[in-house]
Amino acid sequence: GCGISPENLEKIFEPFFSSKRHGTGLGLAVSFGIIQKHEGKIKVTSEAGKGSRFMVQLPILPVSTAIALNR
Repeated sequence: GCGISPENLEKIFEPFFSSKRHGTGLGLAVSFGIIQKHEGKIKVTSEAGKGSRFMVQLPILPVSTAIALNR
């Protein structure tokens, strides 16, 4: 893509937010929810006119499972 403007960057994970004319605004919101459900993190860096980078971190084991295994 062409990057995300600073004013839109804080809204990109909100359901139904889209800067595209025919966008639904659900893709990143759904992705964010799935990542959170798996106790992961998603970070984005973007520069308007240049592009964006999304970094997803997921634990090898969910934190709750790892805690249960160490008891």
